[in-house]
Order: sequence, then structure tokens, then C-alpha cells
Amino acid sequence: MFNEVYLLIGGNIGDRFKLLEQAKRAISKKIGEIKNESSIYETAPWGFKAEQSFLNQVVKISTKLSPQKILKFCFEIEDGLGRERKSNQYESRTMDIDILFYNDEIVNEPGLIIPHPKLHLRRFTLVPLTEIEPGFVHPVFKKTSAVLLENCNDNSKVQKL
Repeated sequence: MFNEVYLLIGGNIGDRFKLLEQAKRAISKKIGEIKNESSIYETAPWGFKAEQSFLNQVVKISTKLSPQKILKFCFEIEDGLGRERKSNQYESRTMDIDILFYNDEIVNEPGLIIPHPKLHLRRFTLVPLTEIEPGFVHPVFKKTSAVLLENCNDNSKVQKL
């Protein structure tokens, strides 16, 4: 059985467009087939200050992998694209891959929470998600992506490229 998974990919260090393409190639190879992808958005850093803005994109994947395996591969892909984890604080990075949804399942275990616990607070996540799946219902909040975006208090700039 195939699972529908939504990932947010993005970064603000290096050749941001090239890194997004490399991340998508690696996701296709290691995690599963990309069934849909949002436009690329340029977004302000969230939760910290940085000179360079982020490029972000949401991709919808079809996979047979478990959430734990997907997380493992996300870390491998990030590391392979030069991500350095210096602290537990938000910081600039070459690539960040977040699991937003895994079907409509709720996973809550050490190191892995799905749906992503902050997605409803982040305009840079909700805008691309709503572009490709406005009617997806969040399994915890029981609201669609479009409604979550409408109710989001984050006023950060999210510009479609």
C-alpha cells in the first residue's frame, strides 16, 4: 500500500534553486515518487534573523516507507546537501526537510511528530501546501489547509517566484 506524504523542503545557504532540485532528486530516489509540487516561494526566515531569505516548496510523495524511515532519509538528504547542525536553535541552512503529513495519521514519538507541530503557525508552509492541497484536512485540527492559512497569524512575506 502506498502512503501520501507531504514534505516541506527549503534552505537559505548556497545555490538555493540548485539545492531544491537536488533535494527533489534525492527524495525521488530514496523516499518515493513526487506526485505534485508547489511553486517555489521566497520567504523570510522564521524564528530568527538571517541575511539571506529562504526558498521553500511543498512536495507530495507516494511511498511505501514508514514515517521513521522517511525521517531517516530526510536527515541523510539534508546531510548530503551540506546541512550542518550547530545547535537546537533555528539557523540558516542549505536544506531542511520537514514531514508535514503522513496520510491522515498522527505520530507522536521522541524525535518525530506528525503532523508537523508548527505547520499551522507558519505562512511559509501553509501557502505552498494550500497551493497544491487546499482541501487537505489536518487530522488534529480538523480544518483544511485553506482554513488554516486563512486563520494563520503569521504575517511573514511569502512571495511566489
